[in-house]
Amino acid sequence: MESWRLVVTWGADPSFNMGLDEALLEAAEAPPTLRLYSWSPDTLSLGYFQSLADVPGHDRARALVRRITGGGAIHHVRELTFSIATSLDHPIYRGPVAESYARVHAAIAEALRGAGVEATPRGTTPLDSDRAGTGMCFHTSTPLDLAWAGRKGVGSAQRRKHGRVVHHGSIKLGDSVLETGVATLPGRGTNPGPAEIGTLLTEAMAKHFDLAFERAVPDAVERGRARQLGVRYIDPAFVRSR
Repeated sequence: MESWRLVVTWGADPSFNMGLDEALLEAAEAPPTLRLYSWSPDTLSLGYFQSLADVPGHDRARALVRRITGGGAIHHVRELTFSIATSLDHPIYRGPVAESYARVHAAIAEALRGAGVEATPRGTTPLDSDRAGTGMCFHTSTPLDLAWAGRKGVGSAQRRKHGRVVHHGSIKLGDSVLETGVATLPGRGTNPGPAEIGTLLTEAMAKHFDLAFERAVPDAVERGRARQLGVRYIDPAFVRSR
């Protein structure tokens, strides 16, 4: 059984969220880390290659950042965001990139079964949530994306650099003004929140990959680097040009 860190940061500032994930990507000596987090205020994250013009509704979010991962924009509200940071020689990420997505998505699907959802890869069937012209991740789907009820409910993307990987993901708990018509989780008396789904995800990953998670906080070097990097994520010039 392999030991991983579990880092949990609910309601974090957008610049901190992005700065910490980039710091974890850089941290060659860090243990494999699963991070669970949410955002305050609600934030639109652009994909690495997007421009503001690609997302006509960008002004409806209260904050704006650009991710270091590709893909479409995500409105971070009513969701669980997670990231995985580890070396590329880890068994989860060895081999073709598509296979690593399939492995991680299989664990997410197992977690979602605990929330009453049977999520499966989209495959070759188009989804009802597919919608042109919005620039949003959840309005565009690929064969590996997890979907249920004919709609996309999980989006993820990776950045690989210097022998390491950070794998971002968003699990939708509800829709938003920018992400209408996507898959969401059914309520069971009260709607499940990020903490509940985060627990299910942690348990599923532990079972699926034979991991033991230890709750931890980033060390002083990681926190300092996150603060340095995070400044760039709230600079309008950075958002438009990087």
